[in-house]
Amino acid sequence: MIEKRQFYIDGAWVDALAGRDHAVIDPATEEPCAMIALGGQADTDAAVAAAKRALPGWMATPVAERIALVEKLLAIYSERGEEMAQAISTEMGAPIALARANQVGAGAFHLKNFIEAAKRFEFEKPFSEAFPDTRMIHEAVGVCALITPWNWPMNQVTLKVGAAAIAGCTMVLKPSEESPLSAMLFAEYMDAAGFPKGVFNLVNGDGAGVGTQLSSHEDIDMVSFTGSTRAGRAISKAAADTLKRVHLELGGKGANLIFADADETAVKRGVMHMMQNSGQSCNAPSRMMVEAPIYDSVVERAAEIAATVKVGAPSEDGKHIGPVVNATQYEKIQGLIETGIKEGARLVAGGPGRPEGFNKGFYVRPTVFADVTPDMTIAREEIFGPVLSIMKFESEEEAVAVANDTPYGLTNYVQSQDAERRHRLARQLRSGMVEMNGKSRAPGAPFGGMKQSGNGREGGIHGIHDFLEIKAVSGWAAE
Repeated sequence: MIEKRQFYIDGAWVDALAGRDHAVIDPATEEPCAMIALGGQADTDAAVAAAKRALPGWMATPVAERIALVEKLLAIYSERGEEMAQAISTEMGAPIALARANQVGAGAFHLKNFIEAAKRFEFEKPFSEAFPDTRMIHEAVGVCALITPWNWPMNQVTLKVGAAAIAGCTMVLKPSEESPLSAMLFAEYMDAAGFPKGVFNLVNGDGAGVGTQLSSHEDIDMVSFTGSTRAGRAISKAAADTLKRVHLELGGKGANLIFADADETAVKRGVMHMMQNSGQSCNAPSRMMVEAPIYDSVVERAAEIAATVKVGAPSEDGKHIGPVVNATQYEKIQGLIETGIKEGARLVAGGPGRPEGFNKGFYVRPTVFADVTPDMTIAREEIFGPVLSIMKFESEEEAVAVANDTPYGLTNYVQSQDAERRHRLARQLRSGMVEMNGKSRAPGAPFGGMKQSGNGREGGIHGIHDFLEIKAVSGWAAE
């Protein structure tokens, strides 16, 4: 078993000052795969103090030098991608092919986009041609707490660390205690890249402990958190007394509107997107809303596609889904599947229990419900598992009303060949992102939501902006 009880503070790996042991569970076997320490207040304080000491020097470091260090980080991250993929696959159950291509790939993608965006960004510029003696200066927010989830570990770590580093912020990372191994590898990469001591620090802990300590700490200037809406509320309350900036990327309940003129791959695309990462994505299209004339055929097709989704061990190569992350998540998903059945949804694929051939591990059957109504629990709660709910709509107006009838607002999806309709819907759907006809957003496009899906944006130039303050200076001498 792997033993990783140290934290990375002030440029060195150090023993926990107030730690307690925590077993990291392999979701494929339900057995411990690693032992880490969860920090206490003394560990949090030490990391924050190191970041605070490092802040003036890092802010004063020329932007070009900060970018160059992120470029070194990207090179090291890419060279050591296989060990990162193995760590992610072990700790949270991503199939190794998905871990290599998508989980690790996302981190490299974001770092590259930050580097390109930063080279184009004017950190200082005149306010306008008419008023060149007023200078606009973008400078770091300060010491930042970065609290990341287990479902896409490197996606979220790189979105926060890359932007914070380029902006000139110093940071304390608290990764999820469910997926700490990848984050500790990442700390090794930061060290190898040569970041000055104190710029990046890592303390393992849980939300109630280190998470709350960071959120309420008087020397933390900003919290960037990705996770559940429940935890986002708790962080906001903990941060309120110190009036620190809080950026949140929270849950979702995405609607995927499929019209009668949708392309022939729309249904398969929607089902497979829902099942990716075992349904453990905040932007999953979990509500498939289908126009009435094609509803029956779509339900039949979705059931057929779901039945082809294979479930397998994370260590096995190939295209399949693995287990969900832990027992708590497994039991929650099972309970919601049972609730869907009890409330009258029609089960057309999957269902309760483990898939055939599995008697241990947190494996969930790829599940599809039809005839789901907006009042049902499975239509309203974020399940965070491979469970798709299919709903019928009669008109575009009804589709918009139902899609927006949720406290969440992260990503919605539209499938139609009618460009005018797509444009109307893109403006009417209340979400931070709208993806149409399977087209991915541009590299560096902002990721984030509205309503109870959070605030702030991650990725590219918008992600860097979130770690910057803007300062207006008058009386600037002409250049």
